[in-house]
Amino acid sequence: MTSAEATADERAELDKALYDALDPLASAIRSRASGLSEAGSWEADPVDVTLSVLAAWKVVDEEVKRLTAFAAATAGSYGASYEQLGAVWGITRQGARKKWPDAVPRRSTARKDTALELFGGTAELAQDPTSGEWTWTGDGADGTHGAAEGDTGYTTKEEAAAHAGAFLREHAADPS
Repeated sequence: MTSAEATADERAELDKALYDALDPLASAIRSRASGLSEAGSWEADPVDVTLSVLAAWKVVDEEVKRLTAFAAATAGSYGASYEQLGAVWGITRQGARKKWPDAVPRRSTARKDTALELFGGTAELAQDPTSGEWTWTGDGADGTHGAAEGDTGYTTKEEAAAHAGAFLREHAADPS
């Protein structure tokens, strides 16, 4: 991507366009605050006039932030990374993630599943994408269905596999 810096002429054009867009908003804000008509609101106290301009810039600033977040999310939806967003904005990848936390979709929000076959039965190990905890469900060879108890979640896949394996061993097919 080429430089995002604007030339002096482009900045002058932007300044003019922003002031042209700002004037009606500042006049409306000043009119509401002073009770004067929009045409006569320039006759208000100079402090009030300048504060109304500042208030209008605040509205513009909030709108630019909203539109910027929308542009970042759009870029993210097309595959831009936080590193790319940060580079365009002149900040780090971490800074971009903090500025626009939902702009880039998480790599995988799908569950990570693993199958386990032991003692004639099967179990599925699954990792919750939000908490990272592992759980299991299984069917023993004797037809008994089982799962991790209640809200039990395991820190590692191996721990969940050990509990699932113990269930499958307990419910192995009767050798006779």
